[in-house]
Amino acid sequence: MAEKTPRHLLKLLPWVTVEGGAYRVNRRKMVAGDDEHVETVISDGNARIEAEALRAMQLFRKTDEMTLQGLANKFVSQFFERGAEVFPEGSVADKLYIVAHGNIEIYAMGKRGDVTRLNIVGDGDYFGEMAFVTGHPRTASARAVTPTILLSLDLETFRGFLAQSPGLKQGLDDMAAPRLSNNPSLNEYGEAHINVAAGHEGEHEIDGTYVSYEEKPREFHLSLSQAVVRLHTRIADLYNSPIDPLREQLRLTIESMKERQEWEIINNDDFGLLNNIDRDMRVRSVTGVPTPDAMDDLLSKVWKEPSFFLAHPRAIAAFGRECTRRGVPPPTMQLFDSTLLTWRGIPLVPCDKLMIGGRTRPRTGMGTTSILLLRVGEQKQGVVGLHKTGLAGEVMPSLTVRSMGINTNSVAEYLVSLYYSAAVLTEDAIGVLEDVEVGHYYEYK
Repeated sequence: MAEKTPRHLLKLLPWVTVEGGAYRVNRRKMVAGDDEHVETVISDGNARIEAEALRAMQLFRKTDEMTLQGLANKFVSQFFERGAEVFPEGSVADKLYIVAHGNIEIYAMGKRGDVTRLNIVGDGDYFGEMAFVTGHPRTASARAVTPTILLSLDLETFRGFLAQSPGLKQGLDDMAAPRLSNNPSLNEYGEAHINVAAGHEGEHEIDGTYVSYEEKPREFHLSLSQAVVRLHTRIADLYNSPIDPLREQLRLTIESMKERQEWEIINNDDFGLLNNIDRDMRVRSVTGVPTPDAMDDLLSKVWKEPSFFLAHPRAIAAFGRECTRRGVPPPTMQLFDSTLLTWRGIPLVPCDKLMIGGRTRPRTGMGTTSILLLRVGEQKQGVVGLHKTGLAGEVMPSLTVRSMGINTNSVAEYLVSLYYSAAVLTEDAIGVLEDVEVGHYYEYK
C-alpha cells in the first residue's frame, strides 16, 4: 500500500497510559492570558474582520457583542508595498494593527547604531497593542517585508468605546497586568510567582510562599478511530492458504488507521499539535523560505532540551537547498534505519501529515507548510502521546479487534478500534516555523 509511511512521530512520542479515559494536565497557575491568531477576510484586495474573531485577542475577550460589532466596523484596511514603513520608532502610538496578509518586520536601533530585528509578524498576528496600555511613543519601528494588507484601529476610536463598555475596560486591565515589569505576582512566563529567598545573610526572615495551581486544568479525552472489516466466511474457509485473507484485511486496515492516527495528532482541531501552539512560540521567515536563520530562531523558542524537528519532506528539501546556497550543508544522522538531515544536532524528521497548501490540496506541492520543533516526555514537561492499554481484544497498545459475529449472509464482521490523543504540557514544549515556502530553487555556479 502506497499510503504507508514510516510514521516517525508515533515512534518518537513517549506514550502515556490514560487511566479513567482522561488525562488531566495539573499545572502551575497562569496569570497572563493566552492570545490566538486573528481570522480576517480578504475580498478584492481589502480586508475586514468579523466581530467574533476579535475574541482571539485577550483585549476583546470580555467585550459585549454590541461593542465588539462596533469595533469590528471601525477597523480600516490598508495596503503596504514591500519595504514601506508602517510607523517609525519614537512616533505617537495611536493605532493597533492586525496583519490580514503578508509579513511585517518589527525592528529598532541597537546600542551601536545598527538595526536590530525584534520580530516578524504575519497573517493573523497583531502588533502595536502597547499603545492601548501605556500611551507611550513607539519603542520600535515597523515595515512591510512583503506586500502586506493591514487592519488598523485608531486609539481615539477605541477610547470612545472604552467609556461605554465595562468588559472592554476589564480586557484592557487583563492585558496590561502581565506586561508590567514590576508586577510581583508572576514570572517571565506568566506563571504565578513563587517567593524564593537568595543572597541573604544572618537571621533573615524568609517569606512564606504557596504554589498556586490552575483551578480548572485542561483534560484530554482519548479520541477514537474505528473501522468494520467484513469478510465472507466462504473466503475465509476455502482460501486461507497460502495467504490468510482475514489477517491481510486486518493488517491493511490497521495500517490505514495508524496513518490517520498520526494525521489527527498533528491536525486535529482539539488536541492536534498545530492547534495547540502558543502565539509566542510561532516564528516566521522574513522571505518565507526555511532559512538556517529561521531554524535558529525556532531553536531559540524551544531551547530546553529540544528533541526533533518535524516537517514535510519537501520542506526538508527546501531547507537543504537554503543550506547549500549558503555553503553550510547540514550533517546527517541515523534514526530508525533512515538517514536524516540535522540542524544544530537536532534531527529533521519527515512527515507528510504536515500538509502543503492546506488539508484540501495535499498532493499539489503548491502553497506553504509548517515546520515543528518539539520537546517530548512527561519528565521534560514536553509533548506526550496518550493511549489506553489493557483493553479487551487488544492486538497492540490501545488497538483492539473484536468479532461482531456472522450475519445471515454468512459475512463475518470485525470491529477495529484505536484510542489515542496528545498533550502539550507547557507552552514552550513546541514551536512552529509558519508559512514555509517549498518551491524556491536556485542556479548554482
